[in-house]
Amino acid sequence: MLGSFAVGKTSLVRRFVEDAFDDTYLSTMGVKVSRKALTVDGAGLTLMLWDISGREGFEGLRPSYLKGASGAILVGDTTRPRTFETIDAELGSLVAAVGDCPKVICANKCDLPPAVEMEDVAAQAARIGAPLFSTSARTGAAVEEAFQTLGRALLGR
Repeated sequence: MLGSFAVGKTSLVRRFVEDAFDDTYLSTMGVKVSRKALTVDGAGLTLMLWDISGREGFEGLRPSYLKGASGAILVGDTTRPRTFETIDAELGSLVAAVGDCPKVICANKCDLPPAVEMEDVAAQAARIGAPLFSTSARTGAAVEEAFQTLGRALLGR
C-alpha cells in the first residue's frame, strides 16, 4: 500500500481485512502488516499487506519495506489532487526496489465531492499500466474488486 499520508491506505486495508471503517485518523508510523486469505478465480491466495507510512520523514525506510514486494496498490485521495502527483514517485521507488510488478490504483474517498478530474486520473492509470478503481473505505465501494484484481494479476504472473 503506497501513497501520500492520509489518503486512506490504512482504512482500505481495514475495510478489506476486517470489513470495518473507523472515522478516527491515526497516522501509520513506519509500516503495519496485515494478512488476508482470499480466493481468486478458484485459486487460494494469502496477501501480506504492508501498509507503508506516507508521512514525510519515512522516505528513507520505504526501500527496505518494498524489497520482496510482489505487487502494489497505489492510493490517491480524490479530495486532494496533489496526492495523485506523488503516485509517480511512489511507483519509481517500487520499481527501483523490485522491478516491474502488478499494480492497481485506488482513487479513494469517492464518497466525497471530488477535487480531481477523474479523466486525468484515468490517463495516469493508463500511462502506468494499472487498473483504476474509484474506492471508498467508508462505504466499501470497489475495495474488494481492487484487491481481487491485484490478486488475479499476482496469480497470473
